[in-house]
Amino acid sequence: MTQKIMTKTLEKRNVPYLALGGLWEDDDVQAAHKVSAAATGPDGNFFPLPEEPDFQKALATHEGAAHAVAVNSCGTALDLCMIALDIQKGDEVIVPGLTFVCTAGTAAARGAKIIFADVDPQTLCLDPKAVEAKITPRTKAIIPVHFGGHAADVEGFDAISRKHNIPVIYDAAHAVGTKFQGRPIGGAGLANCYSFQSNKNMTTLGEGGAVTSDDAEFAEKVRGLKTFGYVYGAKLRVTQIGFNYRMTKPQAATGITQLAKIDRVIAARLKAFRLMAENLKDVEEITLPVGLDENHGCHLFVIRVNFEKLGASRAEFVKKLKEEWQVGTALHYPAVWDWEAFEHLDSDTSDTPVTHEACEQVLSLPLFPTTTPDDVEYIGQALRETLASFSQ
Repeated sequence: MTQKIMTKTLEKRNVPYLALGGLWEDDDVQAAHKVSAAATGPDGNFFPLPEEPDFQKALATHEGAAHAVAVNSCGTALDLCMIALDIQKGDEVIVPGLTFVCTAGTAAARGAKIIFADVDPQTLCLDPKAVEAKITPRTKAIIPVHFGGHAADVEGFDAISRKHNIPVIYDAAHAVGTKFQGRPIGGAGLANCYSFQSNKNMTTLGEGGAVTSDDAEFAEKVRGLKTFGYVYGAKLRVTQIGFNYRMTKPQAATGITQLAKIDRVIAARLKAFRLMAENLKDVEEITLPVGLDENHGCHLFVIRVNFEKLGASRAEFVKKLKEEWQVGTALHYPAVWDWEAFEHLDSDTSDTPVTHEACEQVLSLPLFPTTTPDDVEYIGQALRETLASFSQ
């Protein structure tokens, strides 16, 4: 049971779960304004995009990949990868159940059967051993998630990919700046799909994404697919049926300024993450995230609470924390198979006990680059007091 040992009682404050996950500063505003002003002048337009190759080059360099293709969301990044792999009805794609819906949804949209494998109980990333047990002759792709900014087991999935000749496409929506054993994850697997949506550690005007890859042929195929199948060169060609998944000029411009500060954002988040882990280390009802070091992208601080043992539902706990302490939280995530749109998948999840348990216990705390040590102390006190109120 939690011991309510406090050195002082902190004054009540509002600690919301912010919609903006990174830092948005004057240089970002000026970058968007400069491009917009130039584009709307007498000789201006919003196309072509000289800012886009600069952003792609900077992103590829930062993430340790040979190639980067900017797109308008992580969902479209994953969709493009599924199309590039020719995923279709009858194929199987292995994913975790603890993830945002598009990890599974993009493959399901192509007609693939979604196969859920269990996650690692410590990292909450897809477990390579659980994945290998699910491989069949119909397996066409594996989509691990770098959950919360913690790298998936790249080494383990590399071994599986080589052994079974199955491409690995990482969902890196949480993982700008994440490293695996000291190396950026952008070149891992066949591709990594990033998100720059507003609550991520960096954003390109609220939406945006990218595909990174060390495979030149795959990157070029994705590049063509995202712009109606066009291949630009001495002769303009359309080599495949494609779409308009492009990023805009202002987005690319702000991507450059946002990327320039991402290391500072992650460092600030890591400081807050470590302070919170230290603050809560003696709270036996809480399981803390692991691997909080310089390899971690520090996007989500996800704790786990055994609400059933506590004698309260997660909704009751969250409500009390919000109403009595003004501390906001978020849920990352309900199990994919619990969403109404996925009920038709008919996927067996009986052998994913870790995922089932985690999805009932996870809760994300409001830690951001602007979070102060006093905020951390206050959140810790709020959690202790709320836990204790249900334990009485």
